[in-house]
Amino acid sequence: MKFHDPWLLTLLLLVPVWLWRQRRLARRGGLQFSSVLPAQAVESVWSRIGPGLLTLLRGAALALVIVALARPQLGRSESRVKTEGIDIVLVVDISGSMQAMDYEKYGQRASRISVVKDVVRDFIRARPNDRIGLVVFGTHAYVASPLTLDHDWLDRNLDRVKIGLVEGNTAIGAGLGTGVNRLRDTKAKSKVVVLLTDGGENVPNPPAREAAKAAKEFGVRVYTIGAGSNTQQPVPVADEQGRVLGYITADLDEDLLKDVAATTGGQYFRAADTAAMKNTYAQIDKLEKHAIETVKFEEWTELFHWFLLPGLGCLMLAILLENTRLRRLP
Repeated sequence: MKFHDPWLLTLLLLVPVWLWRQRRLARRGGLQFSSVLPAQAVESVWSRIGPGLLTLLRGAALALVIVALARPQLGRSESRVKTEGIDIVLVVDISGSMQAMDYEKYGQRASRISVVKDVVRDFIRARPNDRIGLVVFGTHAYVASPLTLDHDWLDRNLDRVKIGLVEGNTAIGAGLGTGVNRLRDTKAKSKVVVLLTDGGENVPNPPAREAAKAAKEFGVRVYTIGAGSNTQQPVPVADEQGRVLGYITADLDEDLLKDVAATTGGQYFRAADTAAMKNTYAQIDKLEKHAIETVKFEEWTELFHWFLLPGLGCLMLAILLENTRLRRLP
């Protein structure tokens, strides 16, 4: 229930003031007699409750009329939301170079893959109405999660992603091609791949530029992200027991990533630090907003008569009693 003119309800504050004033006037009225014993002898229930009853009826009438003037309404509203679906595949590099500790998290140095997983998780949570899939790649690519609206399940699969799941080279074309294959047959109005890598393509199987051409043919737009600081960072190489055997460096091929994005009508972003990484996914989120059409229906039924009629009834009853059973001497 709602009130069409709720500000009128403030007039209800006057009702207690009116009742208080009526009580004071009742105490000051009356005639003076030398003795009230004869009157007490004929005292009845009506004489005791009469004055208070009349005041109560008038106060109730006043309060009910004020509520009626505020126009209480009972109704229902219905909203229909129509969205244009977007299918998104997140393609993430998990080659060995993603272990480089050139990002920060909570004021501490953190690996690239650790920060990327946190930012990707936030990106997923910001798009609850889109189907999102996850592909990871190193020397080979594999689907960590197919397209799904079950983002809790997707989040759990993201937790399982770690360096070493695939061999440690960088097959950008394989990752992109796998992502495009997940989108080629979908009916979504918009199809998007967000590809992140921190290295150059050293396993061209297939070449990334060829995979980009295939993406264009299937109407898939590709956003590419170059991860890592602007300076070469040593990446630890460890054995199965976790012992560091040495260090390597990764060279980011920005020209390749720019070409891939341009071929498909997407954009290239450089994420040199944690802040830039977060900003990059935030920009992509804004670029790929789906259209939402909301149609709202409202139907309200006036309820003022449910308050006005009892209010008038209380007033008429007070007038009737005042002129019959509770009639007083002038």
